[in-house]
Amino acid sequence: MSSAQAHRRPLALMAITFTAFAASPIYSFVPSAVRPVSSPHTASPATTTSLDAIGVFVRKAKEADVRKYCEEGPSESVLALLKQINDAPDEAADDATTTVGEVQGLLTKRKGTISIIAEYKRKLEGSGFLSEILPPEILSPVFREFGATAVAVLADERTGGCTYDDIVEMVEEQQEAMGDVPGPLPVISSDLIVDEIQIARAADAGAKAVTVTHGVVGEEKVSQFIKNARVLGLETIVNVGTAEEAQSAVDVGASIISVTGVDGADNKFAVIESLSVPEGRTVCTIANILAKDNKALEEVEEAWICRDRGFNCVWVSDALYKSGNDPVEHPGAIISSMRAKSSVKYASPKARSGKGEGAREYLGDILM
Repeated sequence: MSSAQAHRRPLALMAITFTAFAASPIYSFVPSAVRPVSSPHTASPATTTSLDAIGVFVRKAKEADVRKYCEEGPSESVLALLKQINDAPDEAADDATTTVGEVQGLLTKRKGTISIIAEYKRKLEGSGFLSEILPPEILSPVFREFGATAVAVLADERTGGCTYDDIVEMVEEQQEAMGDVPGPLPVISSDLIVDEIQIARAADAGAKAVTVTHGVVGEEKVSQFIKNARVLGLETIVNVGTAEEAQSAVDVGASIISVTGVDGADNKFAVIESLSVPEGRTVCTIANILAKDNKALEEVEEAWICRDRGFNCVWVSDALYKSGNDPVEHPGAIISSMRAKSSVKYASPKARSGKGEGAREYLGDILM
């Protein structure tokens, strides 16, 4: 670790430690009819953690936002990237790539291990979470130094409170670690993409990958956006909520799929269990961990189960911020715990009473 890293890390942890909790619930505008439903064995309700379970009205709102952005005049650099997309011949990005991209390669680790995508957002859902999220320059090094594989920025102001400026800040901070160990993490633009200009904005901000939600835009647009992103050298993570969407995404060229809006490890696994991948191609599977509306740490256990069921990666968002004033359960500790090679057969991180093997000290032991 460099001297600069050593200096930033205690400052980041100090800031996290003294961040206060919210006194009242923060509710998402996502309609209850499309929110994920907890499986019967789940003790506590789940909240959505990104742009997965979204009604049509939210998509329309995003389309209106994009129109407004275009009317106000995108930057010359974004317009140049958009022109590059529009001018690219169809065959330039038409082939379903068999080459594993940088992001996919980093997320796909050896069997029995799990990689972590830490999502940054300024607005949280659910009760008992932090009232304020620290800025990118504070949390970015924490994500990196405690073992995240990539960082996502929820670049939708309605649901995540972030903008593309936050992507730029995250990318700039990660680049400060160039030449260090660990080095810079790739940054993912997690936006509700409804137009290719958003892909151009993501590339302009320095993102390495974008997310596309199958249930919102449909198969045809998923295929188009994968090709658009490939023209600019970006990878695409396709959010899916059903086995049908997962297969459709793979069929049109997706190499990374994220199971989102589905509660419980078993239900997530059912989405990818029968996935048929063409010969010569590999597909990285991500499980999006929904945060629970309690102060337990069931999300860590779910990450372990998803790992054991064969998922390559977990995407964690609100759960990172549930215990921000706890010195052993800050975002970095949660990431480190999810990466631990522990088994739910012998350990459980979710009890916080101090009794049994699920005691809160257990996360501290993993962190150390």
